[in-house]
Amino acid sequence: MSSRFRLSRAYEQAKVIPFDNSSKFILFSDCHRGDNSFADDFANNRNIYFHALTYYFNDGFHYCELGDGDELWENRSFKSIFQAHKNVFKLLKRFHLEKRLHMIWGNHDMVYKDPKYVEKHLFHYFEPVEDCEKDLLAGITYHEAIVLRHKDTQQELFLAHGHQADWWNYTFWRWGRFLVRVLWKPLQVWGIADPTSPAKNYIELKKVERRIKKWILEKNLLMTVVGHTHRPRFPEPGEIPLFNDGSCVHPRSITGIEIVKGTIALIKWQIATKDDGTLQIVRMVLEGPQSLADYQKANQ
Repeated sequence: MSSRFRLSRAYEQAKVIPFDNSSKFILFSDCHRGDNSFADDFANNRNIYFHALTYYFNDGFHYCELGDGDELWENRSFKSIFQAHKNVFKLLKRFHLEKRLHMIWGNHDMVYKDPKYVEKHLFHYFEPVEDCEKDLLAGITYHEAIVLRHKDTQQELFLAHGHQADWWNYTFWRWGRFLVRVLWKPLQVWGIADPTSPAKNYIELKKVERRIKKWILEKNLLMTVVGHTHRPRFPEPGEIPLFNDGSCVHPRSITGIEIVKGTIALIKWQIATKDDGTLQIVRMVLEGPQSLADYQKANQ
């Protein structure tokens, strides 16, 4: 099974979300939410992430998570992740209740492709204070991909994790999970990276990007947004429209992609120091905003 086949199948089976120039979406991926242990890379940025997501919720954004939201390779159960980041999941619940939460599974949370697993672990949680089960993300459905389709222009944006172009992490993800749990998690303490991860292996990263670009060319320059490699990408109109929202596990910062009122932008949230020495979380625009229509015109 080729990366071309996997990407095409994901596109053909994708959940379609209509949008227009009044719509607002924030795209994050690769949060790798863990159990707050030494190996939990998300823990360093959880306050930044929570602040950013609160901002987007209050401003009426839809939240699309493009895979690897939960670190289910290093951690055997969702329960420990939920307990470590309960405030985050309660905020995701607020998005879900307003039908503004759209979830994609990646290779590190590929178990979410099983609806029974999702129902068992994500629909409800036990609240010890009240000694009862409570709703969490009841009824949530995870998808392999999402297509945002403009109501007027019919322009499409294809959203996926991107591991479809990474044969090892798509086909042999169970072996990858085993190696991470048994070998790489303990070695992570000493700074030894997993060589199978494209986020930590530049050669693999370039291979993944090259395969996705080739597929985009075959799809008449379909605008595509992925994660997986953790490397932010923002092409200019006229270039191959492969975008990457980066990750939420950069050192002391997170990156994402905003789609707001018919434009697209690459953004970064980080901790900055004021003149008086106090710290604050700030949003920065790294690239854009660029009109979505510019990509449609450039590719016609």
